[in-house]
Amino acid sequence: METQPKQKGKPGGIGLTALTAMVVTSSIGAGVFALTSDLATAASPGPVLIAWGLVGFGILMLALSLNNLVLKRPDLEGVFAYAEEGFGQYAGFISGWGYWLSSWMGNVAFATVMMSAVGYFIPIFKSGNNVPAIITASIISWCLTYIVNRGVESAAILNAIITICKLIPLFTFIVFSILLFKANAFTAHFWNNVSGNFSGGAGVGFQIKNCMMVMMWVFVGIEGATMMSSRAKKKSDAGKATILGLICLLSIYVLASVLPYGYMTRAELTTIHQPAMVYIFKSMVGNWGGALISLGLIISTLGSWLSWTMLPAETVMLMSKRKLLPPIFGKKNKHGAPTFSLVMSGALIQVFLFTLLFTDRAYNFAYSLCTAAIVICYIFVAAYQVKYSYQHLSEKGNLIQLFVGAFAFIFECVGIYMAGLQFVLLCAIAYIPGFFLFMKTRKDAGYDKWFSRIESIVTAAIVTGAVLGIVLLTMGRISV
Repeated sequence: METQPKQKGKPGGIGLTALTAMVVTSSIGAGVFALTSDLATAASPGPVLIAWGLVGFGILMLALSLNNLVLKRPDLEGVFAYAEEGFGQYAGFISGWGYWLSSWMGNVAFATVMMSAVGYFIPIFKSGNNVPAIITASIISWCLTYIVNRGVESAAILNAIITICKLIPLFTFIVFSILLFKANAFTAHFWNNVSGNFSGGAGVGFQIKNCMMVMMWVFVGIEGATMMSSRAKKKSDAGKATILGLICLLSIYVLASVLPYGYMTRAELTTIHQPAMVYIFKSMVGNWGGALISLGLIISTLGSWLSWTMLPAETVMLMSKRKLLPPIFGKKNKHGAPTFSLVMSGALIQVFLFTLLFTDRAYNFAYSLCTAAIVICYIFVAAYQVKYSYQHLSEKGNLIQLFVGAFAFIFECVGIYMAGLQFVLLCAIAYIPGFFLFMKTRKDAGYDKWFSRIESIVTAAIVTGAVLGIVLLTMGRISV
């Protein structure tokens, strides 16, 4: 394979500051507003800080891998295209289907956390997953689907408003958390569990493991930021912006999630209503604080929800274009929107929303499945980074890129194991209908057989995982 020509800087393109801001604002979503309580449930402040260091390093390796591939293979469209280019059509389908699953499952997480925020003003919605909340979320979901189907995309002014609504409440919360921080409260139980008995509670390693899924969730979407590197004014700015942006993100996440340990006890943080930041800030400054965070969260989530309504439809449309799914998924209406793909994704979101009536931790369940699905795609990205760098090892800088990809690959594999293999088993169930669509696509394309020998083995393993997931779910061994 010939090396693709590297992109030069784009005259009049995006500068370093604007590019860094894009990395930050495109990655911050609803997760940060619920972060503190989720982490307090998992660990004390000491293990949380170690976990942030590990996750920060791993995500940096992934982002640098994406940045390198965007610059060296600008011809590849869609994150899942790296899997197809590096490991064949079947790998492209596995990666793309996982990315699509993650996209619409992420919308379910947005729905639950946004309705919980609305519950600050209208208490009936407070749980985020009761009948009124799910009906309202369903109406919003279909309205956003209709808007996107009409070809209406978020304008620059809307993005600016959403960015302000994300950052102002976060910075306000962080400032007050610093002012009200009590060092003695923060260090009182720095390593131990809620019971206050280090030897009788969860060990540091176990606490770090428990942090992984929620921490990986708040970085979902980082690939969207690195895709902007092709629009940089100077090519060198792309890598700098990725590093600076991730440092900014990590600083915001660490401060927003760890400082509250110095205001409330861990026991109090674990039992606080979600979204945790709303009720922590209310406790700090009164009702206006809760209202400020809630309004910021509602507008921020709506903006993310709109973008992620486009994303799943766009993903399967690109998969259809690359002959990984039947042509109907790529069919566009007169507005240039993929109607069938939008409606199908909307219907699946609807079904999943109703299933949340049967779980006590709806938001956690939704983001865990979303994260597990997208990590499958990230693993392929890291693997292709390793393969590409190895194939062009004689070129300057590719030895370093090889190690970057290897670290990213190890991090994603270990991360998904630590976060919980039960969610991978549940995602495997959602792959089964995808296999039928993939088989139909190959049949229509005139393939002699649906799968090669290796592909058959992988398919059988995934189906076995799906069956195991169903069995464990019915036995109550997997809790939702």
